[in-house]
Amino acid sequence: MDVDLAERLLRFAVNTIKFLKILSNSPEYSIIKYQLTKSASSAGANYEEAQAASSRADFKNTILISLREMRESNYWYKIINELDTGQNERLLSLLDESEQLKKILGSICSKLQK
Repeated sequence: MDVDLAERLLRFAVNTIKFLKILSNSPEYSIIKYQLTKSASSAGANYEEAQAASSRADFKNTILISLREMRESNYWYKIINELDTGQNERLLSLLDESEQLKKILGSICSKLQK
């Protein structure tokens, strides 16, 4: 198990939840906050689940789900960035982390395809 990646995914989920607490509670942001909380936490949860996979196919499928969830998180961060919430430094850091995690998980999936 890649402890560093597991820790990064955990930190990403926690930092996302903390960040979302400072956003507006408008109806639009409420939807984004709900979706982003789900996808950011699901990416790490699925990665953890993959560590106990019963087969290579199960591992591959669960890692792929983790990648999908991270791609969704990245999408929501891009929307928040476009809306310019005034939290730019923190937001850009989380957007960058979601990009990096997306690339790492994508690389794992790519290697599993071979």
